[in-house]
Amino acid sequence: MKQFILGVVVLLVPLTSCSGQQRTMAPGSPVHKLNMATSQAADSTRSPRVLDSTQTTSNLKAMVMKTEEEWKKILTPQEYRVLRQKATDRPFTGEYVNTTADGIYSCRACGAELYKSDTKFDSHCGWPSFYAAIDSGVIVETPDNSFGMKRTELTCARCGSHLGHIFDDGPEPTGMRHCINSTSLRFSPAEKKD
Repeated sequence: MKQFILGVVVLLVPLTSCSGQQRTMAPGSPVHKLNMATSQAADSTRSPRVLDSTQTTSNLKAMVMKTEEEWKKILTPQEYRVLRQKATDRPFTGEYVNTTADGIYSCRACGAELYKSDTKFDSHCGWPSFYAAIDSGVIVETPDNSFGMKRTELTCARCGSHLGHIFDDGPEPTGMRHCINSTSLRFSPAEKKD
């Protein structure tokens, strides 16, 4: 598939998801690349969730497209390893493992709001854990069979950066555990009301 970019206009190509629902995304975008790669995964047990063009997500203003060289210039070496090369923080060492303050967790690479603090819980797994994203369109789920394990990777829908993985052993109301690297997040405390 070819990418057509004319000035600031990006040609959108309609695609059909596994459920038959039509979705539109920019060719070559992180979401498009992830969707194309995962649609070909033969042993996938979950359909990846992708940003639906009919959804209005206020904090996903526009896709962030940068070259790897551009990412290297704006991210620290550790941030680059985790966000762009899919490395993992060592368990129990992350900046936000024990954070309990009210606020919003955003993607460290692009600033997209991902999680509210009221969905964070102590899973005792060594990484910040959340039972739901702030909106279904802010993350992308992709089958991950690396290292001989069957998992589902979570990436930022706005910039394609690696966040962590999702598991089905979380608390109610979703039963899901979004296991996220602290390095992938930036926390903004809630403003105090007088």
